[in-house]
Amino acid sequence: MMMNAFWHRMWGPKTRTLPNGKTVSKKRSLTWLYLILVVLAFYYSIELTGFKMSTLLKRGNQFFVILGRMYPPNWDYWASVQGPLLDTIKMSILGSVIGALLAIPVAVVASYNMVVNRWITGSMKLVLSLIRTVPTLIYASVLTLVFGIGTFAGTVAIAIFTFSFMAKQLYEMIETVDMKPFEAMEALGANRVYSFLGAILPQVLPSYLASSLYTFEGNVRHAAILGWVGAGGIGVILNEKIAWREYTNLGMILVALYVTVLIIEYTSRYLRSKLT
Repeated sequence: MMMNAFWHRMWGPKTRTLPNGKTVSKKRSLTWLYLILVVLAFYYSIELTGFKMSTLLKRGNQFFVILGRMYPPNWDYWASVQGPLLDTIKMSILGSVIGALLAIPVAVVASYNMVVNRWITGSMKLVLSLIRTVPTLIYASVLTLVFGIGTFAGTVAIAIFTFSFMAKQLYEMIETVDMKPFEAMEALGANRVYSFLGAILPQVLPSYLASSLYTFEGNVRHAAILGWVGAGGIGVILNEKIAWREYTNLGMILVALYVTVLIIEYTSRYLRSKLT
């Protein structure tokens, strides 16, 4: 009885009597319950991962020691960085373009307002979810076994990631458009392809291009680590210099990568602002 009364007082609905004599009830907030669950999850995460704050405080300064060894960067090493850096950019551009273009027809098929059959749209969305589940680095690892070591495997890995991400973004855009222009064009005798190009595409094109630029921006960062599994690009020499503890050369690689990503990020942000 006491436990039931406590539970009702803490978590039971609140009642309130209105001036007209009518009694209304409002459910109590479950914020405290959610907070307890979060705290428990946080505690068991620490236990399972073996995280220790003492170790972080004791060894964390080594990160800055390594950064200090990278300064000053070996500027003479820039000549050796240019080629792999260009490979990384080319991988990102080609993979992003291929993936973004392949995403268009798949996104149309996955949109419930374009395809009436829910089995088809549901299956397509499930396949896209499964593709997005696998990290790009895993795709690159497998593709190097299929196509061999080099930038081709990295380009295909980036294209697969871009395809799955952009297809999801695009079908969500298509499902939120105004369908009245599309229906009007069909009523006038246009087929579904022309109706899509004339009524749906203009509505989603700015957002689609902005998302493509954002994806390309992220792909440059992803491509930088694909070389760790033999997929080409700047990641190859990055992994090599870390293994050999050549910190000044590593500093030069990171400076070049940072400047490149910064330029691409600001350019992409400017173009996206113009599109939206």
